[in-house]
Amino acid sequence: MIFVRHSLPRNIRLSGGTALLAALLAGCVTTPAPQPASQAASQPASQPSSQPTPQPSVSPAEPAVPPSKTAFVPGSFADLPGWSRDDVRAAWPAFQSSCSVIGKRADWKEPCTIARTVNGSDERAVRLFFETFLVPHRVVAPDGADSGLVTGYYEPLLRGARKQGGPYQTPLYKVPDDMLTIELAGIYPELKGKRLRGRLQGKKVVPYASREEIARSAFGGKELLWVDDSVEAFFLEVQGSGRVQLDTGETVRVAYADQNGHPYKSIGKWLIEQGELTSEQASAQGIKAWIAGHPTRKQELLNVNPSYVFFREERLPDPNVGPKGSLGVPLTPQRSVAVDTTQIPSGVPLYLATTQAASEIPLQRLVMAQDTGGAIRGAIRVDFFFGFGTEAAENAGWMKQRGQVWVLLPRPTR
Repeated sequence: MIFVRHSLPRNIRLSGGTALLAALLAGCVTTPAPQPASQAASQPASQPSSQPTPQPSVSPAEPAVPPSKTAFVPGSFADLPGWSRDDVRAAWPAFQSSCSVIGKRADWKEPCTIARTVNGSDERAVRLFFETFLVPHRVVAPDGADSGLVTGYYEPLLRGARKQGGPYQTPLYKVPDDMLTIELAGIYPELKGKRLRGRLQGKKVVPYASREEIARSAFGGKELLWVDDSVEAFFLEVQGSGRVQLDTGETVRVAYADQNGHPYKSIGKWLIEQGELTSEQASAQGIKAWIAGHPTRKQELLNVNPSYVFFREERLPDPNVGPKGSLGVPLTPQRSVAVDTTQIPSGVPLYLATTQAASEIPLQRLVMAQDTGGAIRGAIRVDFFFGFGTEAAENAGWMKQRGQVWVLLPRPTR
């Protein structure tokens, strides 16, 4: 149920004629809310890659290098391919979730306040809100490119148990007690948000164990859960979160808790470089098939990625609510995406123009930048969240398309 507020708090002052427009938005006719559209898949592409972002291993002696700047070129909604056909009501809950965070920022405070008065089930009211208060800006990379790679990710389901035994021989680890996290901002303010992970060796801080070292060592007592498939456990790390159906019948969510500090490396790219798979074959499905055909090389392949994700357990009171992304709000299937937050502001609305997984069928819709990932690097680099279930996994595995992105930013006040 959507509750509509028809008035603004008395302590909020709106500039210009926005108060009158807010009242008009709230009074628009209510129409039924849309159902999420499913995506088709037909040809192979690449593996999903929305693993939470590892922090760089920067020595205090190294100078900080500022990230390249991305250009946002202002335009109009007429520039957005398929804008008039997108049922923007489907994006409204995700936008409201973003507003719970970005609404605290000075430039978003007013539009997010007005958004509370909008009837989210009224397509005309929602569209009028975006077209009135926001301006689309085409994203142009530092090298001048205006298109980039769009991949997909999903929330997987694994089978597991709280104790090792029978088929449950692969551990999911919680954050180790001996792993140190060092904030770099105290040394270099420009590195705010960047961290080092390591451990003490005598009086020195050394890098924490890599995936290969963790696989060889005895991490006894740090197991969170045990699952029945080491390959699916690896792909769970790549996705960043998932669900585990326990042998007791209970289903729990496992969420990203931390990472060992090593950089993410794509095993699909490695298989291509080794001549084991072609680019077209290196989908999640293709990689799993290669592992099934080369079982003795499984650990060799997994060790290519030294990054290792640690998890925490969460209750799953509502299976219809997605996992939380890096913004701290639940992800909305097919309306949330992961981006490089050094290039795109976290939480903001984006307009994505691409094609459906392994298809030429247009996929043009309003989405929210609510997550990030270790492999998501670049100005126009998007990971599209497909949701939970078999179809979501299938589509995410095949998704490797070209796409354009527009950032929707608040209209400057006059």
